[in-house]
Amino acid sequence: MTDAGIHAPPNPRRWTALVLLCVAQFMLILDVTVINVALPSIGSGLDLDRTWLTWAVTAYTLCFGGLMLLGGRLGDAFGSRRMLLTGLTLFTVASLVTGMATSGPVLIGGRLAQGVGAALLSPSALATITRTFHGAERNKALGAWAALGGAGFAAGALLGGLLTAWPGWRWVFFINVPVGLAVLLLLPRMVAADRPARRRRVDLPGAVLATGSTAALIYGLVNAGDAGWGSPSTLLAFGGALTGYVLFAVVERATAEPLMDVRILARRPVATGAFLMLAGTALLLAMVFLGSLYLQRVQGMSALVTGVLFVPVALMSGAGGHLAGHVIHRHGARGAAAGGLLLAAVGTTVLALVDGTAWVVTGLAIGAGGIVLTFVAATTTALGYVSHHEAGLASGVVNTFHEVGGSVGVAVVSTIAARGIETGTAGGFSTAYGVAAATALIAVLIAIVLVPKGKAQMPEGVHLH
Repeated sequence: MTDAGIHAPPNPRRWTALVLLCVAQFMLILDVTVINVALPSIGSGLDLDRTWLTWAVTAYTLCFGGLMLLGGRLGDAFGSRRMLLTGLTLFTVASLVTGMATSGPVLIGGRLAQGVGAALLSPSALATITRTFHGAERNKALGAWAALGGAGFAAGALLGGLLTAWPGWRWVFFINVPVGLAVLLLLPRMVAADRPARRRRVDLPGAVLATGSTAALIYGLVNAGDAGWGSPSTLLAFGGALTGYVLFAVVERATAEPLMDVRILARRPVATGAFLMLAGTALLLAMVFLGSLYLQRVQGMSALVTGVLFVPVALMSGAGGHLAGHVIHRHGARGAAAGGLLLAAVGTTVLALVDGTAWVVTGLAIGAGGIVLTFVAATTTALGYVSHHEAGLASGVVNTFHEVGGSVGVAVVSTIAARGIETGTAGGFSTAYGVAAATALIAVLIAIVLVPKGKAQMPEGVHLH
């Protein structure tokens, strides 16, 4: 029987619905990087130090990644359309609150709420696209979804610079409000309500343990910049994170319908893909975070100029994505992962050893282009060597590591470069980039050893957010 024969007649408004869903997803991915160029202005406007500014970045990705699997489960239990609209509403309201913040706690609280909204919205939006489109149309729709998500990540720094320079840093968050309201107004007319196939148990303890443990880890990493790596508060945070992760594994093994079947991480391709995604996102967000602060606080660039200087970085990211398929076809996922991480090591080495605006932009561009290759290799590795019925679970795991990796990377380099960030001097930045370069080189060796040989085949219709 053909694909058309087993599905209801297509929704005549499906392409309009796709545009709205892609716009919503664009906002979510944009908010990962759009804040970076605005950080110095936010710090000056609210009198925030390095610790607060680091949490302003990591709070969003922490909740986005840590609760994404829960968001998917809630969509299964209560309907993807309902969770989609709930997440979009929360994200829009949280964006308004964050933009109106007059203190650090309100800013961080708003970012946390934005992350929760994103975790509810993203998996349900993807499920809606999968439900609405079939056959060749589904592949086109998912391709558009993936492309706009990548564009949002790359365009964040430029838009952040433009908004910070003209209407002000608060519009980095306010810009989401009219867009979110427009999508909320139009989307219910375009997407029909869906019935969950069956009520599923929602693994709330697993979600709390996973997100709480990662929050403890990030707190320890950030706290080390002020209190020291061996301080009681830092060690207590690390101990809490380790304990939480162990409890998470125990709870997931004992739960009938776990948030994550941790046994899938015993599968070499999935574990390797998750590691590559974690390392790649950590390196990319670390570079964007440090680069934005260095250009403004050390080199004295304005937010607008800083945003414009990130255009070559975005272009190189696009070029890396364009070439990724060709590289994987010729050299396999192993060659793409190792080559991409080697480029990341070259870029961060340039940043560590050479000063000057042109060299900073060059290093960032080389590193970003390589990391995009790593992302594609990570996805191919995790999903291309598993059976079709495991692809959804593997995709969810890789998506989670994608967001959490950004939080960890920013926290680590913020602590290493703490002195330079606080004083506006170059001290610490080179060391942080050197650590990033060493991390990339270690990841190259891991990729050579662990990424399976040969060419993997991606399951049809599987895309990362």
